[in-house]
This record gives sequence, structure tokens and C-alpha cells, in this order.
Amino acid sequence: MKFYLSVLLILSSSVLPFSSYAQSENLFNGKDLTGWYIDIPEMDNDASLKSSFLVREGLLVSMGNPQGHLISNDSYKDYRLEIEYRFAGEPGNCGVLVHASTPRALYGMFPKSIEVQMMHENAGDFWCIVEDIKVPNMEKRRGKKEEWGITEGKKRRILNLTDNSEKPLGEWNSMKIECLDNRVKVWVNGDLVNEGYDCTANKGQIALQAEGAEVEFRKVLLTPITQLSK
Repeated sequence: MKFYLSVLLILSSSVLPFSSYAQSENLFNGKDLTGWYIDIPEMDNDASLKSSFLVREGLLVSMGNPQGHLISNDSYKDYRLEIEYRFAGEPGNCGVLVHASTPRALYGMFPKSIEVQMMHENAGDFWCIVEDIKVPNMEKRRGKKEEWGITEGKKRRILNLTDNSEKPLGEWNSMKIECLDNRVKVWVNGDLVNEGYDCTANKGQIALQAEGAEVEFRKVLLTPITQLSK
């Protein structure tokens, strides 16, 4: 009996570290925009403008205009973000920003961040917004090295690995973004479409864009990644 109890104690102690994994967090509760704030520059001087972000029939909706961002109140580090989205009408542009910090750092609109593109037929591109990231085959995917940059007028776009991972217009797409230390990996509908390293930021807020097209979100789920020391 003593031996049996000893074995149980050893087994239970061996799994204790796994209980330190934090629980997944639904960043969108399906009812309202709790946990987020809206930054739309045009609304600074025109209080009559309606927000681009709303909740409709249990979905988080970016109406596209006026353009701006829905930004998380909290900052995050080392996590997996799972998003399900679709363009509700015409195809267009949108994005998810990770490691967001200084607001309106680019063109008086975009917060300092790395954008993971959601633009129709371009999902998974990186856009550098006053932060930078590297990928393999940089010159092939970003253009001439002397034109690279992270501010206005520079080559900030880094092409993804495939443009055929999205579903037909109107269908739901799944996007998974994994941020771990200074690396960012992106999957679209199960395909690995981009992977960057040496990112100049490794933590920050998360933002969703209003960038001209109506987009519906039904899932915004964040799961912390806990690295166990060996």
C-alpha cells in the first residue's frame, strides 16, 4: 500500500506543471465589445460618425468605414490566436495586428505592430508597421533590399507562401497566428502560409482593422503558450 501511494504521489507531481497552462480566452464574448476599445481618427472631429465596429446577430462586425482599429485593452505575449472570419459582401481588405503598441504610428492611422493580412486572396502576408520581421527568401518576397523599411513610402509588405488557401467568398475562413518569443507563424485553413523570425517586438495588444470592406468575425480565441523549463 505504501508503494502504491508513493507511485500515486510521483505521478501526480509529474503532471502538476501542466496545470500551469493558462486557459483559452474568448476575446469576443458574442454580445458586445467588452475588452476592446475603438480608435477611428475621423471620429476625433466628427462626433456624428458611427463606429465601424459593432455586434450583429452574435458576430463581431467590421463595417470597413470609417477606417480605424478595434484594439484589445490588454497586451499579450507567447500565445496562439484563432480567428474565424468572412467577407460579408464584396471582397476587400482587413487585417489582424499583433504586438500592437504606439497608436497612429503610421499615416496617422495604424498602431505600431506587425499586420497579418486578411485581404481577399492575400491572407497571410506580413505588413511591417514601424516594427520589423524577417522571413526566408527576403528579397524574393519583399523586393529590393535598399527599399525595405517600416515607415511611410518603404517596402513594408512581405508576401506569404501561398495565395490559394482561402475559401470562396462568403465562406468562413480560419486563421491561426502563433506568436512565440520573436517568431510569428500563420496558418490559413490549416495551411502554413507564413513564418517570420527576429521580430522587433514580442508582445503587445491585438487589433482588428476597419479598412474599407465589411468583415464578420465569429471567433477570436486566444490561448497562452506556456513554456515549461526542462
